[in-house]
Amino acid sequence: QVQLVESGGGLVQAGGSLRLSCTASAASGRTFSNYAMGWFRRVPGKEREFVAAVRRSGESRHGTDSMKDRFTISRDNAKNTVILQMNSLRPEDTAVYYCAAGSDSSTKGLAWNYWGQGTQVTVSS
Repeated sequence: QVQLVESGGGLVQAGGSLRLSCTASAASGRTFSNYAMGWFRRVPGKEREFVAAVRRSGESRHGTDSMKDRFTISRDNAKNTVILQMNSLRPEDTAVYYCAAGSDSSTKGLAWNYWGQGTQVTVSS
């Protein structure tokens, strides 16, 4: 079992930045570095949306070109942490952001095994 705890959400004005952090605690025998780590977001009434993921190798992928241009995902295996640095935020980025861990960096939420509780990001215009 892997437990994920997100932090760093909040309220920011359009054009601002936020840094989301997700720290994992794994049961004995499970190593953080063996998991792909990702971020999804959800707006009430809409489908869950893939934001970004980083593979065990460190290779990353993003959901859209806009996310790739503005968001950076990174991992620190020594600290069991994955970071989502979000710059040039827009009101449409407002959502609950969820951290996930899984065996591969799929864009499909169902492919991920473990989820955090989510952190709210609100971008005001």
